[in-house]
Amino acid sequence: MRAVACLPTYDERENLERMVRALCELGVAVLVIDDNSPDGTGELADRLAAELDHVEVLHRERKEGLGPAYLAGFRRVLDGDAELIVQIDCDFSHDPADVPRLVEAAGDADLVLGSRYVAGGSVQNWGFVRRLVSAGGSLYARILLGVGIHDLTGGFKCFRREVLETIDLDAVSSRGYAFQIETTYRALRDGFRVVEVPITFVDRERGGSKMSRAIVLEAIWKVPALRLRALAGRL
Repeated sequence: MRAVACLPTYDERENLERMVRALCELGVAVLVIDDNSPDGTGELADRLAAELDHVEVLHRERKEGLGPAYLAGFRRVLDGDAELIVQIDCDFSHDPADVPRLVEAAGDADLVLGSRYVAGGSVQNWGFVRRLVSAGGSLYARILLGVGIHDLTGGFKCFRREVLETIDLDAVSSRGYAFQIETTYRALRDGFRVVEVPITFVDRERGGSKMSRAIVLEAIWKVPALRLRALAGRL
């Protein structure tokens, strides 16, 4: 099945070329979604697209958050013939060598999550507070939404195109990491089969984290809001 990796970037010049080449070597097409990075990431992406087959670039005018970047990428990919759409971070916290495992699992599932919090999954190079925020956030979402998924906040995913065609992308409003929770929850609500594949998550070695207090706060209020909308039959 033809897979396209959506790769959102903002100031990822140090990581972009290695990630794009690694994905291309695996036979995965790449759509770089750059939010007008001031460090020249977009220009580098254009050079890679000119050199490598199956690499495209979507330039956005400004940084609006992870959710809007992915939604723009999804719409672009759905205009083509890709059967699978992969979400992966550009900072190598997700190992591109794990992409074939997610793609293989999609043969028997509609949405595959690279999971840190199932048996065999792990997190490396994070301090105690960051681990607590991440694991606690997933547990919080799992309990409030009443689902069995262990890693709701993770961003390493593989969608069958039917999932993204069915979800009302125009209704997805999360901008930060709550976007990961919302898209998975919507897939579950629409009756799609979601499975988790264990991965090892490694903190970035180059560049800076995009995590902020605003992103955490959005996830805190967004989760109960999603649950209430679902109970009211409006999701």
